[in-house]
Amino acid sequence: MVLWVFGYGSLIWNPGFDFDEKLIGYIKDYKRVFDLACIDHRGTPEHPARTCTLEHSTEAICWGAAYCVRGGPEKEKLAMEYLEGRECEYDSKTLVEFYTESDTIKPILTGVIVFTSTPDKVSNKYYLGPAPLEEMAMQIATASGPCGNNREYLFKLEKAMHDIEHEDEYVIELANEVRKHLDLPKEVKALLKPVVSRVSIKPQSQAHVSTLQRVFAS
Repeated sequence: MVLWVFGYGSLIWNPGFDFDEKLIGYIKDYKRVFDLACIDHRGTPEHPARTCTLEHSTEAICWGAAYCVRGGPEKEKLAMEYLEGRECEYDSKTLVEFYTESDTIKPILTGVIVFTSTPDKVSNKYYLGPAPLEEMAMQIATASGPCGNNREYLFKLEKAMHDIEHEDEYVIELANEVRKHLDLPKEVKALLKPVVSRVSIKPQSQAHVSTLQRVFAS
């Protein structure tokens, strides 16, 4: 038995688990969107961060990285336990086909696990849904949590996509909009209030630049 997991967000640059192989490629009929709340890493329940999830979109493709875990059931179990804890805001696991540039017709892998979220605010408390670009940018520019601020997540994703040579125009546009807010004069920033989109919690067991000249976070 071999476990394959597809990463399209922070897993691209920071998998965080023991893996045996990494492939750069894409999945079909999905696009990356910043519609999911994060309340424990780069945001809080009172001021959630926006992180990316996948939205079904016919003929779209989403580039990322597929990770392979070999070595038996125990190693796979450890990887999945880590991922399920880290990706706790995602309420679904979907099996997808994975493609590379070498063959755009036939998938190189099938049965690849990807963490996704139900796009329904009623059944999925972490789903924020879409919002105007400026509103999302303000939320990302001001949110922060125990693991850092929201904008760092976005800028690192932008850089990661650049590094694998498959930039995402949506990510670039959003990142540049965030930079506009970061470049505001201090006296204007002082008047801005964080964009608040509260997520209810239930007890559980457990500097502006053009798209051609971007500044990547370290």
